[in-house]
Amino acid sequence: SAYGVDIRHRASTWRGGPVRAHMTDLARALGDLGVWVRLHYVYPYPHVDDIIPLMADGRLLPYLDIPFQHASPAVLKAMRRPADQERVLARVQAWRRAVPDLTIRSTFIVGFPGETEDDFQLLLDWLAEAALDRVGCFKYEAVDGAAANDLDGAVPEALKEERWHRLMAAQQAISTRRLAAKRGQVLDVLIDEIDGDAGPIGRSKGDAPEIDGLVYVAGACDAKPGDILQVRIEDSDAYDLYGTAVG
Repeated sequence: SAYGVDIRHRASTWRGGPVRAHMTDLARALGDLGVWVRLHYVYPYPHVDDIIPLMADGRLLPYLDIPFQHASPAVLKAMRRPADQERVLARVQAWRRAVPDLTIRSTFIVGFPGETEDDFQLLLDWLAEAALDRVGCFKYEAVDGAAANDLDGAVPEALKEERWHRLMAAQQAISTRRLAAKRGQVLDVLIDEIDGDAGPIGRSKGDAPEIDGLVYVAGACDAKPGDILQVRIEDSDAYDLYGTAVG
């Protein structure tokens, strides 16, 4: 999100015209390529809002990977990150109004030094309201030279483990509901592989390689990797979709 700040967003020539070294300009240029483009590890700076219209217009895939990290103001302050999750929640809701099929992925840390049970409950409550599509969670680990090593309130390993399991269970329920809502929809699916038993396996626009779910496709015996099929979704679970090719 901060790309180009060090060179004051200086423009360079690309495809015969100037393009600034700025996230919005670069995303717009990528959208002209006519390929599937997802944005990953996007820090939630205000100008991220300017990317949403590019998704609404179909120039970028409706997908945002934003590492929110936590929801407790106290923990975010200790992490030296902006601590206004109510405003972040309002932005998430605004993005979804503009792009109803937007997929939002994020990552969070549990067990950061000083994290209390109240802090952790704030995170669970925020996740329940935000209803993010994809969530990864990490248990805090001390890193050599990190400023967080000097903070008080180290969280015991057993408690980190417990909180990790609680968060993942809560998110699994959210993911299950959000994927179930796709049943009956017809989605574009990019085929990645042909499995001898399962048949064609691919990903929708809301599924990034390796980290998100898969779409298992029936009724497409002639499909090959690289094909984009229209698939009617008939079933789902916590992470994957199942459907039949219709075009």
